[in-house]
Amino acid sequence: MNLPKEAAEINGHQLRPESLMMSYGYTPAWSEGAIKPPIFQTSTFVFKSAEEGKAFFELAYGLRQQGPDEEMGLIYSRLNNPSLEILEHRLTLWDGAEEAASFASGMAAISTTLLALLQPGDVVLHSEPVYGGTDFFLKNVLPRFGITSVGFEPTITEEALSAKVAEITQGRLAMIYVETPANPTNHLVDLQACANVARRHGAADKPVRVVVDNTFLGPVFQHPLHHGADVVLYSATKFLGGHSDLIAGAVLASKPLMKEIKAMRTFMGTMCDPNTGWMLMRSLETLKLRMERAAQSAQVVADWLREHPQVERTYYLTHLEHDPRQQAIFEQQCLSPGSMISFDIRGGEAEAFQFLNRLKLIKLAVSLGGTESLAEHPATMTHSDIMPEVQREMGITAQMIRLSIGVEDPQDLMADLTQAFEAAAAAVPQEHDAFAMYI
Repeated sequence: MNLPKEAAEINGHQLRPESLMMSYGYTPAWSEGAIKPPIFQTSTFVFKSAEEGKAFFELAYGLRQQGPDEEMGLIYSRLNNPSLEILEHRLTLWDGAEEAASFASGMAAISTTLLALLQPGDVVLHSEPVYGGTDFFLKNVLPRFGITSVGFEPTITEEALSAKVAEITQGRLAMIYVETPANPTNHLVDLQACANVARRHGAADKPVRVVVDNTFLGPVFQHPLHHGADVVLYSATKFLGGHSDLIAGAVLASKPLMKEIKAMRTFMGTMCDPNTGWMLMRSLETLKLRMERAAQSAQVVADWLREHPQVERTYYLTHLEHDPRQQAIFEQQCLSPGSMISFDIRGGEAEAFQFLNRLKLIKLAVSLGGTESLAEHPATMTHSDIMPEVQREMGITAQMIRLSIGVEDPQDLMADLTQAFEAAAAAVPQEHDAFAMYI
């Protein structure tokens, strides 16, 4: 169901991704003229003949090379489905990827990709912090398969990263895994530096892949493939889905790499379902509008927070004046600061909890990238499986609060934040006094 290349152009004018999202990869004539693709809610597909079924399976299992004019046919929805094929065509547009695959969740995308590209004895060099689920998978699941993970600070220089690689037994490094901006500290990793190190230490028979979790800024505000990455990962639950009503993941890469990842997806059964795929297609049509609107509001809120007397520090990508190197990375690889803000409230966990408990418009919930604004406490929620002393090394403090700014009016959001700060300031001393009575 590939759309001809010329459909992406009008008289030589290359259409932008936000325009192509309305129709790319789909022809209404396929579905009785329906302007939107239907949901292909089916488990299996009928072959025209036994010979056709044989040919499709030969391609699906790599038993022979695909002919120049031969198209992979539909077999079974664990392998392929029209709803997902159209979605995956559209997912490639923003990142400029050759191919994409959709998954049942962000963790399904991450785990399937890592298992597809790694083997026993390999070492993964990864930035820290990363999402809590990813951290657990790297440090607790992969070792069961003989795969070792080694962390590095996101602010590491190319020279220091190279030195860290030199400490790894030659031939064992297989992947540099990066999450940038880091969750929840918003620290930036230099993607070009990672790519340079990977190429320098890789070999034809043992390449070092650069895999990037681009959930926080992508696909509109950051394009890792343009900076040397081999694979881009998304929790599509977040901005791609954008309405807090689905769970999904996505992976983008070259055709050869996607062949390996899709093969693993087939046998692990971690694909996205047709209904979720259809919902993601709907969301992609407004992706740029939502991300730009949320980023505009986040800038207003972040600047206001930086000046608030109850805020000790903000972690936002336009607040990097104190760190010229981070500022340079931002200017090199980011097109916007996005809509994720973290900040340290003055005090500690008690003050953070009091603040979170008094929010009204902003909802106390994990996840991010939805139309509604959310707040959470990373140390005891999304990153709670990381030991406290390790959290502190990563820059995750007991007083840190993470905000995902949605599409609400920023003045309304600041009104909610204001009353939460005031209520928290009034409540914490009283509770401390009450506790003192029992000492």
